[in-house]
Amino acid sequence: MTADSSTIGRKPVMADVARLAGVSHQTVSRVLNDSPNVKDQTRDRVLHAIRELDYRPNSAARALVTRRSQTLGVVSFDTTLYGPASMLYGIEQAARSAGYFVSIASLRSLDARSMQEAMERLHDQAVEGVLVLAPQISAVGALAQVSGEVPVVAIGSGPQARVPAVAVDNKAGARAVTRYLLDLGHRTVHHVAGPSTWLDAQMRLAGWRATLAEAGAAEPAVLAGDWSARSGYEAGLQLAEDPEVTAVFCANDHMALGLLRALNEAGRAIPGDISVAGFDDIPEASYFTPPLTTVRQDFGELGRRGLELLVEQIEGGVRVRPRMLVPPELVLRRSTSAPRG
Repeated sequence: MTADSSTIGRKPVMADVARLAGVSHQTVSRVLNDSPNVKDQTRDRVLHAIRELDYRPNSAARALVTRRSQTLGVVSFDTTLYGPASMLYGIEQAARSAGYFVSIASLRSLDARSMQEAMERLHDQAVEGVLVLAPQISAVGALAQVSGEVPVVAIGSGPQARVPAVAVDNKAGARAVTRYLLDLGHRTVHHVAGPSTWLDAQMRLAGWRATLAEAGAAEPAVLAGDWSARSGYEAGLQLAEDPEVTAVFCANDHMALGLLRALNEAGRAIPGDISVAGFDDIPEASYFTPPLTTVRQDFGELGRRGLELLVEQIEGGVRVRPRMLVPPELVLRRSTSAPRG
């Protein structure tokens, strides 16, 4: 069985495979779609022809036969933040391993109208299911307006989501780092919070607040940040003026970076005068000065679990509404210690 000269210089098509294998076009289609109604000997001939010709099935044509596009939609938002970008990478890797393509709709804002338009675009591409990166309150509200034409899974959403969801246990992570600082002997822990419109920020604030209350520790005024190093720096300038401050928990590592610079410029030793902790464990956290104690969340794992939950619904044909929490990990480094004296 040898390829003829007619296929040289052009991309092979299914008819070429059928001709080389000595079978019908329909038989090739059955082999490609893993139909059981093909003899083993015939299947082997077709697969040999596919390899010899280096034939690549046309995904659009295959979708017409199987009524499956093997494509998943992802609704994200226009951001360069480390977490969402890492989740997208995790989703794409997991989709490839599961045999799916990914089509991404990136929005400037996660409001109801933008969400609906994104869903319509993805439906036009015949996606079999949709993952939505939903870390903001507006995204959860927008998800409530989404039709149930295909399975939808939210990643990063809070308990209010009306669809299956996967999220890191932000509250548990905040509790762990706050409890650790209190156990070191600090009388209380100050907090630089993320934007109030973000569910992650809300849960981290709640975890910090609950742990202080349980310990009978005073609750200092919350300093509002916006995830940026600049906002952490501005918070650090305020905290550096207060000699009573001995421990600070920042809601993400970038704000902790800005805080570290402000405290250093003010002559406050870290961790001798003030212990500093963050959240996320970005790749640079271990190279801060000093290396940063933080709460690690595996963004890639969040993406993988979200995709697995979506594929389970698509291939199982059952719509479920679980909420999966991924536990974070407290990572201890040299930015925290017991208070002096």
